[in-house]
Amino acid sequence: MRREIRLSGYGGQGLILAGIILAEAAMHDGHEAVQTQSYGPEARGGASKAEVIISDEPIDYPKVTAPDVLLLMSEAACKRYACTVEPGGAVIVDSGLVQNVPANAGVVYKIPVTDISVEATGRAITANIAALGVVNSVAKLVSPESLERAVAARVPRGTAEANLNALRAGMAAAQEAGSRAFQRE
Repeated sequence: MRREIRLSGYGGQGLILAGIILAEAAMHDGHEAVQTQSYGPEARGGASKAEVIISDEPIDYPKVTAPDVLLLMSEAACKRYACTVEPGGAVIVDSGLVQNVPANAGVVYKIPVTDISVEATGRAITANIAALGVVNSVAKLVSPESLERAVAARVPRGTAEANLNALRAGMAAAQEAGSRAFQRE
């Protein structure tokens, strides 16, 4: 088993923290994991991406080459990375922030991640954690228990309850995605 995940958006959305949390959850489950990150010089508001590789074997190259799971949380990220997904991979788009998804080889899930976060916690700042819930529910990367454990360990002190609420709301939204409110293309 080898999974390549790219979480992309703009600086300030917390996607690098989300990547760290996902890698830690994979290690809790006994997998090999590596996480890399990059962001523009503007930091907040500029381009940002976190990449995670999860494997049952040693990882010899730490960069994602063709993600089978892709999270897109800005128009710029969508334009730049949508075409990089592996054929049949999951392309998860924050439909509240991204309107135009270019043609790609993946299965597109349009889910209003930031809106879900605001509804669950009253704050958009937890959208990165709601996105983890969506990504993990769609792609089945790690156990929900390990993901909750990693979230609780990594989020800022005093915010664990709100972030766990966002995570659970993201998981619930993704589980409902196949049956009703969200578009799957």
